[in-house]
Amino acid sequence: MKASSPFAFVGLYVAMYIAAVLLSVNTMHDASHGALLHSRLANTIVMRLVSLPLGIDPTYWQVRHVRYHHPNANIEHHDLDTEANRFLRQTPYQPWYSQFRFQHLYWPLIAGLSMPYIAIVYDWTDRLGLTPLKTDRLLPGVRGWCVFLASKALHITTFVVAPLWVVGPKVGYGVVLGGYVLGVFTASSLLLMLLLGTHWADTQFFDVSDGEALPHTRDEHAFLTCCDWTPPSRILQGLLGGLHLHLTHHLFPSYGHRHYAALADIVEEAAQNHGLPYRRLSYAELFSAQQRFLKSMGQRPAVANARRDQ
Repeated sequence: MKASSPFAFVGLYVAMYIAAVLLSVNTMHDASHGALLHSRLANTIVMRLVSLPLGIDPTYWQVRHVRYHHPNANIEHHDLDTEANRFLRQTPYQPWYSQFRFQHLYWPLIAGLSMPYIAIVYDWTDRLGLTPLKTDRLLPGVRGWCVFLASKALHITTFVVAPLWVVGPKVGYGVVLGGYVLGVFTASSLLLMLLLGTHWADTQFFDVSDGEALPHTRDEHAFLTCCDWTPPSRILQGLLGGLHLHLTHHLFPSYGHRHYAALADIVEEAAQNHGLPYRRLSYAELFSAQQRFLKSMGQRPAVANARRDQ
């Protein structure tokens, strides 16, 4: 196959994006928790570089993930990853719309659009102070705007404009744009398909809008709101940066992912000794539980207000 073949270009571009997202879960995720390198500045630089192909701003993503998701997983109005929207109904406390009846069928489309959504909607609403991150005062002032805009411009220039200029005349401009869109969509789908179910697989959801405290500790909350799972091959385990051991990660977020396998065994033994609901599912079990969850959340609620937990 010639190097100038449209099929070769699209295939290589998609492969590059898959490699980019796998690199991010192996480095950027650890760096966001300060678990990759000892230097905070070095972790910041790694996140900025590794996130460049994805088009997302690592500063806002890090705060959403570390400060809002981790301590508030599956807590309504506090976990920004499960905010109410018109695409997926992710908790029993959220409004129901008729399209949710089909969310167990169309969720792969939402998964494929997730990274672009983060890059365009989340990043810009966070930057413009339209979300709870406004109080965090991230990337302040003119310097902050320069960093934010330069990152966005560098992404577009490197992964859209440059390929259009260099390769576009040979393979076609539409092919280049199509390769970019397909690459981002495929990488986003792959990542979300492997991770979405970890907080949906027979887990619990909570609403503390009434001001009451949760009836359990932080560590107990992790057992109630996520699970570990085992990929079908050791190669995939290595590529996923330990994120399949998601419960273990929530218990030990400041540890690098290379320790998760050993920690998961310790967690499982400790859970058995203390009567905690530890689960390590196969991917088939995880996927099945995810589909059951999406179907159940897609059913029209019988009552307007759900109970405090489910």
